[in-house]
Amino acid sequence: QVQLVESGGGLVQAGGSLRLSCAASGRTFSNFAMGWFRQAPGKEREFVAGFSISGGSTDYADSVKGRFTISKDNAKITVYLQMNSLKPEDTAVYYCAARLFRATRQTSDYAYWGQGTQVTVSS
Repeated sequence: QVQLVESGGGLVQAGGSLRLSCAASGRTFSNFAMGWFRQAPGKEREFVAGFSISGGSTDYADSVKGRFTISKDNAKITVYLQMNSLKPEDTAVYYCAARLFRATRQTSDYAYWGQGTQVTVSS
């Protein structure tokens, strides 16, 4: 089992920045790839960013590429999502998720999920 707890969400003006954290506990964190997803009201949960353990490769949705950065600190057992140049359309509940080895863009591939943290970007 892996337990995930997100934090760092909040209200920010357009153009601002936030850093989300996802603290993990349980099984060997270094074996897990991590993903960040988000879900806006009335919409499906969508992929935002992923971090695979193979070479620390990363993947980003086109909508956040160049603005968001995912990173993983195995020593602190935490994954981060640095979000810059935020836009109102980034408003959503953000979730971190874990699966073994390689991050994917499919929610169904992830066995472990956090409870989510709300990000609201005002215009």
